[in-house]
Amino acid sequence: MLLAVSDLSVYVPIGILVLMAVGFAVANIALTLIIGPSREGAVKGQAYESGMNPLMSARKRFNVRFYILAMIFLLFDVEVIFLYPWAATFGQMSPQTPEGAVFLGRIMFFLFTTVVAFIYAYRKGVFRFD
Repeated sequence: MLLAVSDLSVYVPIGILVLMAVGFAVANIALTLIIGPSREGAVKGQAYESGMNPLMSARKRFNVRFYILAMIFLLFDVEVIFLYPWAATFGQMSPQTPEGAVFLGRIMFFLFTTVVAFIYAYRKGVFRFD
């Protein structure tokens, strides 16, 4: 099955958007190199940490709970990203249909696994910072 030229015209806005994004990225890099300051020096090459001089090595170890908390944040962030399109689609479905029940069952399973992950993290003490 071959697509006609008119069928491919629906992709023109996507192509324009991609070209704009690539052009913006290239323009930012090029303009930074052209008009940005390029001074070098000992103070310029020093590490910058919240406006204060560094006190110790940057290779300090962090408790693994910080990383686990970050993973929990990502888990709920991804959950919200999946819930928005689901809610928009589910609101347009006709009630009392078998497809709606399957659709609802899938998202309930997704939410259940997310809650189980939250309970697991809570019992492991991820949210306690003593």
